[in-house]
Amino acid sequence: MSSRQEILEKIQQLRLDQTELPTIPEFKNPINTEEEFKASIEANKGEVISQEKLMSWISESGFQKILNFSQLINLNTTYARIDDAHELDQLQVAIIDGQFGVGENGAIWITNEQVPFRAIPFITEHLVIVLPKNEIVPTMHQAYIKTSSQSYSFGLFIAGPSKTADIEQSLVIGAHGAKSLRVVLV
Repeated sequence: MSSRQEILEKIQQLRLDQTELPTIPEFKNPINTEEEFKASIEANKGEVISQEKLMSWISESGFQKILNFSQLINLNTTYARIDDAHELDQLQVAIIDGQFGVGENGAIWITNEQVPFRAIPFITEHLVIVLPKNEIVPTMHQAYIKTSSQSYSFGLFIAGPSKTADIEQSLVIGAHGAKSLRVVLV
């Protein structure tokens, strides 16, 4: 008998005691999940704005390349549509929908249903996420329950603009993704 076979047989003969998973207590939900969500977004260096403020910001900024993938708001403007990910070059503003947000940390769940190209939330200079107010859950525990029933090929939580820091803790915004995050609650 080979040593490999001996090892495999010994592993199969092991009888380990089963350990029960710990029960997760039910956490108190905040009184106002929407307000907690807004505070979390702002703490993450993002901004919660109205649809009117979004329109004003876009028109005043003079952006040349804006992609709108949102199904939740009508911006009354025609923006570029793309069919090839290479056309994302120099993307200034991407507007996408979020499936749901998390009050305790400001994270917003995005899947391939909201973005046709995975690179969009990372390659754009400014990211705008449109989120229904009634789709904010209090905690990540509830968020993970919502994601577990979904089928998707790509999913992520976004909780603010890209942030990184060096060993001296010098914070840099936008080094690895969007320089800003604006959330429009509808």
